[in-house]
This record gives sequence, structure tokens and C-alpha cells, in this order.
Amino acid sequence: MSLSNPLNAALVPAILFVAYRILFPSKPTAPAVPCTRYDQGEYNWAPTKHPKVAVYKDYDVHELTKSDGRGTNNILLAIARIVDGEITERTVFDVSSGANFYGPEGMYGNFAGRDASRGMAKQSFDEDMLTDLDKPLDNLKDLTAAEIDNMHGWHDHFSNKYKVVGRLV
Repeated sequence: MSLSNPLNAALVPAILFVAYRILFPSKPTAPAVPCTRYDQGEYNWAPTKHPKVAVYKDYDVHELTKSDGRGTNNILLAIARIVDGEITERTVFDVSSGANFYGPEGMYGNFAGRDASRGMAKQSFDEDMLTDLDKPLDNLKDLTAAEIDNMHGWHDHFSNKYKVVGRLV
């Protein structure tokens, strides 16, 4: 190989750099985060505060209403599934990422922190679609087959779009 050729002369430094990196790779460094735990052993850093995560759990109506987007960033709502005329579950979804729709100012805002089953089944945003908090959960017995199918469609939509965080009991 002749260095008198300009192309060869230009490639020599690049080849030497690549060879150096192969022979002496740089070691990745951990981010500069204050240590709180795990400073012994394999882990040498941990964040000072872990992010808040939703935990799957059972909710009652009063606990669910605390997650209506007012005073908290969490927005939850529940939708039921009915099989053979019986409610099999009331799934609680975290719809916080859809705050424009389900937040206090959103068009579905009245469903936030509540059981939205009847309203979703009937495609109605009226306040009378919501069960009074001091009454038993709506048994949804008067829904038609088409309304139940509509509610299941919403349940499936929410299952594919939002996190399931629990069930309403």
C-alpha cells in the first residue's frame, strides 16, 4: 500500500482509530445519580425517587372517586363486562393519558372516578347515567343486548388503549 496515493493516506488514520477502539474499548459509565441504596455489590446507583406506578387492586366507589382528575393527576374509570346476564367484572382503567377526554374539562369528564358502564352502554353523558355513590353498584339488568355489546366494545377499546389497574367491587 502506497501512502503517495491521497485516498490511502486519508484511510490510514481511520483504520488506526477503528483498530484502537477494537483493542481498547471504552467502558460505559453509569449516570451521575446520588446513591441511596444498592451501593454494595453489582448495582452502583439508584434513583433518589422511583416513579409512582399504578398497582392492580380492588377499588370501592368512594376510593375510585378520588381519582377523578381533580386534585390528583390520576384519572380512573370502570366499565363492566356481562356474560349470560351476569356481571363478571368491573374493570378499572387508568385513563390519565386521555385527560383531554376524561379530565374535569373533558367531554367524558363525568365518567372520571366512576363506573361508566351504563353511560358507555347507552352512549349518554348525562349525569343520570351515574349511580349515586351511596347506593349499591348498578346491576345493569335493564340493558338491551345491543347496549351490552356496545359496552363490551368500549371495554375492549379501553383494554387495548389504557392500563388495567384493578376492579371495582
